[in-house]
Amino acid sequence: MMRQYELVERVRRYNPNTDEALLDRAYVYAMRAHGTQLRASGDPYFSHPLEVAAILTDLKLDDATIIAALLHDTIEDTGATKAEIERLFGTQIATLVEGLTKIKKLDLVSKQAKQAENLRKLLLAIADDVRVLLVKLADRLHNMRTLKWVPQEKRDRVAQETLDIYAPLAARMGMQDMREELEDLSFRQLSPEAYASIAARVSELRERNGLLVEEIERELQAELARREIKAEVKGREKRPYSIWGKMERKAIGFEQLSDLYGFRVIVETVEDTYRALGVVHTKWPIVPGRFKDYISTPKPNDYRSLHTTLIGPRRQRVELQIRTRDMDDIAEYGIAAHALYKDAAGEQGAMLSNESRAYAWLRKTIENLAQGLSPEEFLEHTKLELFHDQVFCFTPKGRLIALPRHATPIDFAYAVHTDIGNTAVGCKINGTVAPLVSELKNGDEVEIITSKAQTPPGAWETIAVTGKARAAVRRATRTAVRAQYAGLGRKIAERSFSKAGKAFSDEALSKALPRLARMALEDVFSAVGRGEIKTDDLIRAVYPEWSAQRPDERSSAEKAPKGEGWFELKRGQNLKFKIPDGPEEASIGAIPIRGINGELPVRFAPDGGAVPGDRIVGILTPGEGITIYPIQSPALQNFEEAPERWLDVRWDVDELSDGRFPAQIVVTAVNEPGSLAQVATVIGARNGNIQGINMRSRSPDFTELLIDLEVFDLRHLNGILSELRSKPVVSSAERVNG
Repeated sequence: MMRQYELVERVRRYNPNTDEALLDRAYVYAMRAHGTQLRASGDPYFSHPLEVAAILTDLKLDDATIIAALLHDTIEDTGATKAEIERLFGTQIATLVEGLTKIKKLDLVSKQAKQAENLRKLLLAIADDVRVLLVKLADRLHNMRTLKWVPQEKRDRVAQETLDIYAPLAARMGMQDMREELEDLSFRQLSPEAYASIAARVSELRERNGLLVEEIERELQAELARREIKAEVKGREKRPYSIWGKMERKAIGFEQLSDLYGFRVIVETVEDTYRALGVVHTKWPIVPGRFKDYISTPKPNDYRSLHTTLIGPRRQRVELQIRTRDMDDIAEYGIAAHALYKDAAGEQGAMLSNESRAYAWLRKTIENLAQGLSPEEFLEHTKLELFHDQVFCFTPKGRLIALPRHATPIDFAYAVHTDIGNTAVGCKINGTVAPLVSELKNGDEVEIITSKAQTPPGAWETIAVTGKARAAVRRATRTAVRAQYAGLGRKIAERSFSKAGKAFSDEALSKALPRLARMALEDVFSAVGRGEIKTDDLIRAVYPEWSAQRPDERSSAEKAPKGEGWFELKRGQNLKFKIPDGPEEASIGAIPIRGINGELPVRFAPDGGAVPGDRIVGILTPGEGITIYPIQSPALQNFEEAPERWLDVRWDVDELSDGRFPAQIVVTAVNEPGSLAQVATVIGARNGNIQGINMRSRSPDFTELLIDLEVFDLRHLNGILSELRSKPVVSSAERVNG
C-alpha cells in the first residue's frame, strides 16, 4: 500500500506548489474513517481510495481532485458527513465527494431504476464539475482491476455496466487509454474464451513477425528525418477487445484482419502533420478510402489527428495517426488534458479550458436528457446519446451536425431543433429527395422539408437513433394522446352537464380549477377522459349545491337499469358496462373488467392484444360488440372522429389470477441454427405461452419473428422482452403495439 509521503511525491512531480499539509490531512482522515474495513480481497479498504488517487496523479490532476479521490467513499461507507468534510477540507472538496456518493435511500423497485438514478445523479454532478467524472472513472478502473475478488454474479453485472456506460463515457471524454483498459477488462470477464483466443492469436502473430513493429518504426522515422521533419514514431498492437469489435462489425475472421498494428507519428507543429502525411503518401501506396482529417474537423471529444492506412514496409498494412504533441496529450488523457492550474488567494483549484468542446457537449447533452424522463427512459436515452461512434453531416448553410452511427434524417432534424423534427415530412440528402429513414453517411448535406400540419408518428421512436429524437417523439406522442383524452373528456363533460340540467361553459369551469386541483382546462378534460375525475365531482366543482341521486335512493325497479348486462371477455375475464340507448346515453363512469359470463361479444385488438397493466379503451361496434385496445395502439387513430364509440374501461383482475391475455411481440434474431430454440426457451422459462409464430427473413443475416403470446400481465410481458434482449442471438425485441 502506498505510503503518505509517496502520494505527496507523486503529486509534487508535476505540481511543485502542491499543498502537502492538506494532502497529508486527507490521507490520515480517510485511513482513520475506513478503519478496519476490508475489501473482498482481504486488503484494507483504504487501499482502494489510495489507488484511485494514484491513477489520478498519472493524469496530473489538482490537489482537490486527488483529495476527493481519497475521500470519495467516506460519506457512503463510514460515519463521515458532508458537513464535516466541508469544515475540514472546504466547500469545493465536499461538493466533489457528495457528487460521487451513490443514492442509498431511494425506494426504487428495480435495479435498472436504481442504476439509472445513480447515473442521472452522476451526470448532473459532472455538469457542475467535470472532476467528478475523472474520479468516478478512476474509481471504476481500479474496481475492474480487482474484479476477480468479487462474487461471480456481481462480476458480470459490473463488467457489463462498465462496457455499457463507463468505457463509452471515457471515450466521449477523449480518454482513449482508460477506455481501452476498461473495455479489455470487461471483455475478459464477460467473454473469457474469446478474450483468451484472441490474445493467444496475437501472441502467436507477434512471435512469427519478430521485430516487425520496430522495423516499421525505424523506417518511418528515417524517411521523415530525410525530409527534415522532426518526429517520434510509436507502434503498438491493437488490444483484444478492439480486434474482437472489428471482427464482429465486419463479420470477418482473425486471419482476414490486416491492420493489427497501429503507429503514431508525433510532430512539432500542425504544419508538420500535413508535411508528414505528404511524405508517407509519396513513399508508400495508400489504401483508398482510409484517410480521415480530424484536425480540420475535430471529433466532439476534442480528438484531433490525421488518419491514413498504407501498404508499408514488408508489404504490411499499417494504420498511421499523425498529430502534434498537444493533440497526443488530448488523445491520451482527453478532458483531463484541459485541466489548468491557478493559485488564487493562496487556494489552489482547477478549471476547465473554455476550448474543451467535449465538456461543453456533455453539459448540453445532460441538459437535453434531464427533462422529466423516467429513470429507465433516462438510462436508455443516455446510452443512445453518449455512446455511439459518430458521423458528421451538414445543413445547407454549412453547419456541422455530429450524430451517432446509423443516424437518420429524423435524428438530424431533431439535432437542428425540436420544432424542425416535429414538423419534418421529408428530406433531401446531397440535393436528392430521400426517405426519412435513410442512413446518413459522413459528409452528407441534409435538408429537412417541414410542414406545420405534421405531427411526428409514434413509429419514429423505433426508427430514431439519438436519445434526443426518441425523447422528443415520445413527448409528442404523449401530447397527442393527452389531446385525444382531452377531446373525449370535453364531450363527456358537455353531455354530463346537459344530463344534469346544468349550463356548461369554459369560463365557469376555469373558476373551479382550484377545487379540481388542476392548472388548466385541458388538464381537467384529459383527467375526465382518463376516468381520473368523475363527472359528478366535475359538476359539483362548478355547482356546489348540486347533488347526484345516490344508487341506494332509487327504487328497486331503477336498480336494474335498462340494457345493463354482463359480457364474457376471454378465459373467464368479463366486462361490465351500460349499453347506450343512443348517442346521448353513452356510459360516463369507468367500466371494471370482471369474471361473470355475458352475451355481447367482447374481444381484444387483433394486432397486439392487451394485458393487465395496460391503460385500455373499449371501442363499441354496433352489431359486433366491443374491442379492447391498449391506449398506445395506433389503431385508435381510426376512431378519432367517432368519440361516441369510445368506452372508458379499466382492469379489475386479481393479482393472483392465473388468467392469460394476448400480446404480440416482434423479435429480430440472428439467422443461425438454434436461434428460434433460444427464443422459445426464454419464453417458456418465463412461463409465457406461445400461440403462434410467423417468420420472415429481413436479410441473409437476420430473421424477424412475429410471435403471438399469452401472458399474465404487463410486468410478465416486459420481463420476457427484457430477457430476450439480453440474449446474444437477439438483435431487438419489441411489443407490436407498444
